[in-house]
Amino acid sequence: MVPITAFKDQTVAVLGLGRSGLATAAALLAGGARVVGWDDAEARRKAASSRNVTVAPLTAEVIAGARCLVPSPGIPLHHPAPHPAVALARTARIDVIGDIELLAQAAPSARFAAVTGTNGKSTVTALLGHILRAAGHDALTGGNLGLPALSLAPPGAGTVYVLELSSYQLDLTATLAPEVAVLINISPDHLDRHGGMDGYVAAKKRIFARQRSDQAAVVGVDDPIAAAICRELRQRGQQRVIPISATGPVAGGVFAVDGRLIDDTEGRGEAVANLAPIVTLPGMHNWQNAAAAFAAARALGVAPGRAAQDLPGYPGLAHRMELVAVIDGVRYVNDSKATNAAAAGQALACYDSVYWIVGGRAKQDEWEALALHLDGVARAFLIGEASERLATALTGRVPVERSGNLATAVAQASSAALDEGRADPVVLLSPACASFDQFADFEARGAAFRTLVEALPGARGGGGTEAVATSAPVRAEAFL
Repeated sequence: MVPITAFKDQTVAVLGLGRSGLATAAALLAGGARVVGWDDAEARRKAASSRNVTVAPLTAEVIAGARCLVPSPGIPLHHPAPHPAVALARTARIDVIGDIELLAQAAPSARFAAVTGTNGKSTVTALLGHILRAAGHDALTGGNLGLPALSLAPPGAGTVYVLELSSYQLDLTATLAPEVAVLINISPDHLDRHGGMDGYVAAKKRIFARQRSDQAAVVGVDDPIAAAICRELRQRGQQRVIPISATGPVAGGVFAVDGRLIDDTEGRGEAVANLAPIVTLPGMHNWQNAAAAFAAARALGVAPGRAAQDLPGYPGLAHRMELVAVIDGVRYVNDSKATNAAAAGQALACYDSVYWIVGGRAKQDEWEALALHLDGVARAFLIGEASERLATALTGRVPVERSGNLATAVAQASSAALDEGRADPVVLLSPACASFDQFADFEARGAAFRTLVEALPGARGGGGTEAVATSAPVRAEAFL
């Protein structure tokens, strides 16, 4: 835990007492603050009370007596309307900040690498942490992934905090200036919370706002919005800008060509690794993730050979293109974290014979984003609230089964994959939807998929990982 001492003997209001809220309250209490917290869920209020948090509604009087309000990232700040406690804090001119900001203020001498993007940020965060630790750095990963930021250990000499930051967390961050800031990509997501695409993009861009000339921005250029941000940052000249791509060469950046990872950060276009055999990084979207993590590691001082050497050892993340099992020649892949169409499309693009489990609670009608990725879909198995809308979008393009729930979908997909005799079949849970119609969260959905797969009969098999270092130069065409 990182104690927050800036509010010693002062009152701080904490709104939302889930994992990050409890971690925030604990850090504030450890630093000598008085904490008043609230959550609409009774179980969370009881858990906080048992940890010496004063639990009480955040009335105008309570907030007026507080030094600041720390809401959990999911609390609305602006759209569709600010939470009443947030509105009260603004009326009282009380600061509204997040746990990431508290960490940045409490650890000014620590090194920070911050990662955001619509899709892939968890993989990049975990992969960057893996590379740094393998290279001997004290790298601690957390934030929107894994441990809440304030639950991480206090910084030591040379500690690097590698933080996944959502758009919600960036909205609550005022002074963080990461040594390396990574933006992988941008596609529509959380638009209701940000009041539309402009608000969402503005939140993502905050990751670069306070960087200096000795700091680096690693920016994906494979989608038009992120590419425009890359050009804007280069024109502004506020920090060093390193473009990354999985679709072709970018001058001065890191990119992948046919699975070969190319480092052109020093203008030499050196091929440093073969990503194609690494089973924990399948597909072009993971090649983009690898390029981002490699570029960030280089910017943090890791030698290129050292960074490339450790890519094959990356163990992968649960619920993100996770190979659960190979049974009678059928691969079962858990991509429950794919809660929007763009993420599901990236997963579909990795395989040629897909028995696709899709559905849940739709974030918005964006199914046309999947149209380019349906060639490899042998059959789609629809679950959850979005089933009928998905059936309308997919019928005539791929064979459709209305499975209804995950257990039925796994059984039907497994049977079809075994019976139809396609080469290298994959049963893929990549829902393109949120989980909240049938599960508590995407982790619960992924865990249920894993349990169902593990119960299937048949002979188990597996595979290995390998990356091959290469040295052939590749010309980096001008991007800007």
